[in-house]
Amino acid sequence: MKLEQTEAVIEAILFVSGEAVSLNKLSDIINEDLEKTKVIVEHLKKKYEEEARGMRIIEINEAYQMCTSPELFEYIKEFYKNPKKFTMTQAALETLAIIAYRQPVTRAQVEEIRGVNSDHIINKLIEYNLVCELGRMDAPGKPILFGTTEDFLRYFGFKSIEELPQLEEELLKQIENEVNDEVKQIGLFDDQEN
Repeated sequence: MKLEQTEAVIEAILFVSGEAVSLNKLSDIINEDLEKTKVIVEHLKKKYEEEARGMRIIEINEAYQMCTSPELFEYIKEFYKNPKKFTMTQAALETLAIIAYRQPVTRAQVEEIRGVNSDHIINKLIEYNLVCELGRMDAPGKPILFGTTEDFLRYFGFKSIEELPQLEEELLKQIENEVNDEVKQIGLFDDQEN
């Protein structure tokens, strides 16, 4: 392997890892001895420093990690003033799946499938930038149509919405029937309580 290609491999490994990668592991990956691997990593590390890149390679306990340049801390801090932190609950995943497979879809259509009010969850998915407004339906009240975003594709590793796993129509109908049965059961309990 040429030096440029070897450096590219090391760079890619350090980038995707997000953590320190031991010199032994890097050595195994590029199929070189420890001494030569260290020379290559140190050369790459020096290149990052000399070219004043946004990234640096640092050494931690005989391991290497890619991190951002300390000189750029203020810019990074500005970028993360309002970090996006989210937890995908079962209800959020369910709602997101309905929107992804049925888009463009209205809030009422989502709620009809789920059988419960979905205002809060849809608003959270919009806040997480996984769902967005695609326009309005040409119907009374002009309800908003929702669909997925590029962040949705990025988060779940799809190039396009066409890459979503295809569900058989029969399976979709079965899921819808199960939801309807659950809603009916809840309705029965509500009737018994009154």
